[in-house]
Amino acid sequence: MYVPPHFDVSRLETLCDFIDNNALGVLVTHGKSGLDANHIPFELNRTQGPHGVLHCHVARNNPVWQDIASGDEVLVVFRAADAYISPQWYPSKHDFHKQVPTWNYLVVHAHGRVTIRDDERYVRGMVARLTRTHEASQPVPWKMTDAPKDFIDAMLKAIVGIEIEITRLVGKFKLSQNKEERDIRGAGENLVERGDTYVGERMLEAAAAKLV
Repeated sequence: MYVPPHFDVSRLETLCDFIDNNALGVLVTHGKSGLDANHIPFELNRTQGPHGVLHCHVARNNPVWQDIASGDEVLVVFRAADAYISPQWYPSKHDFHKQVPTWNYLVVHAHGRVTIRDDERYVRGMVARLTRTHEASQPVPWKMTDAPKDFIDAMLKAIVGIEIEITRLVGKFKLSQNKEERDIRGAGENLVERGDTYVGERMLEAAAAKLV
């Protein structure tokens, strides 16, 4: 991924927080059948290895876990949101008429080496952790024990675990940081007014950072 210095995000804690808050990643593999991409929710363990370890599972019927082998290099793409940016939203455009449209977005790429974990204990523990994390906000969180044991056992047999040791994290938050503060703020305010609050608010934070 091309990352100009203005948009580079390299702080490990920031990148890990981003993954935690945008857990649905795109697992990109290049196995025996060629390129493939699968959309999968991930769990990040920050305490494993220098960059952390990603854990996920796929359906046993999904050929990806047999198409790749332990040790293969893979890429996982995590994305938050994106938004079109009109030149009309930049105050400097109305002064100098030297602006063009662009598209802003926030992404993190996790490069790593994969290990296939086809064992019931690993899968059960991972599913339990994913469930606790994503059910935590529910008024009455669902637990695996809410379903009959034989049903859960059968479901777990139908999935295979995948573990990815992260070797490199690349973050790109493209928020018009290469523009003047007034232009970043103007575009951010326009996005917020239009309901694109995630990118808009991140742009307003980037504008405020220019004043520090």
